[in-house]
Amino acid sequence: MKTPVALLAGLSVCAPLVAHELPPVPEAQPVDTVMAAFGWDADKVEVRTQVVADGFYVLFGMGGNIAVSSGEDGVLMVDDQVPALMPKLRRAMRKQGDKAVDFVINTHWHFDHADGNLALGEEDDTWLVSHSNSRRMMQRDNVVNLVAVAALQEAYPPSALPDITFDDAMQFHINGEQVDVMHFGPAHTTGDAVVMFQGRNAVHMGDVFNNAGYPFIDAGNGGTLDGVIKTCKAVLAMTDEETIIIPGHGALASQAELEDYTTMLEVVRLDLLDLIADGKSLQEVLAAGITASWDERRGDPAMFLNRAYVSLTTRYYP
Repeated sequence: MKTPVALLAGLSVCAPLVAHELPPVPEAQPVDTVMAAFGWDADKVEVRTQVVADGFYVLFGMGGNIAVSSGEDGVLMVDDQVPALMPKLRRAMRKQGDKAVDFVINTHWHFDHADGNLALGEEDDTWLVSHSNSRRMMQRDNVVNLVAVAALQEAYPPSALPDITFDDAMQFHINGEQVDVMHFGPAHTTGDAVVMFQGRNAVHMGDVFNNAGYPFIDAGNGGTLDGVIKTCKAVLAMTDEETIIIPGHGALASQAELEDYTTMLEVVRLDLLDLIADGKSLQEVLAAGITASWDERRGDPAMFLNRAYVSLTTRYYP
């Protein structure tokens, strides 16, 4: 059992930039407890495969979407979900002719995208890759404030830590194409990686782009609404009408859908800044209905607005 002092050592700190009271952080719960609260049960999940092109497909299961490139050079995976689902993920990959995973790129460090490292790093001796900030976060205990619940994500063992890190950009040359891995600054987290498959005209954006609802901004660990918008605009600038956009959650999307998402974020940001400048509390922001035009499509905005509000009214200290 970890002591309160040990837990606090792993927490990031936010201080108010303006005179607004920060919302409370729920008591942190183990990741398994949080997944159960989400209704995530690996025994009941069916892994679905969407083949995008020969040797390139996306796996949908429990957690973040997984992109897989396979060919004569090996298997490169983007994100790896959670260990409990790994047997089903492996079966789905075998149906595509793939066995061991040679490389995994973590789009960020959150458990539903990177906990599969715990299995692959040990069992397959997979080379793990991430932004340098994500590796630093994986080295310590962290609390992820999801507003309704908070997850205690414990430090990874050495076998699950990324072997290779980058700061701004790096490239893979694998299976006949260049794969660009890029970071545009703090966004969903402080360690997001955008992965562009140049030969496939496809890009995996991790949780910077959530096509299943509103985005979650990990403001308690340095994520920012401004950064999410900046990254989305950077991706829009290097894509075209034919680009396949792979979100962190939800169905594959087009450039036009990413553009609509980005516009929504920009409009909400301006409305939030106006409310903040007027001294409105978080509860007053939630009651203002500034996301009403998108709620039918994206669902309950409470977590998004809570974290966006915090990101716009606080300064993060790592």
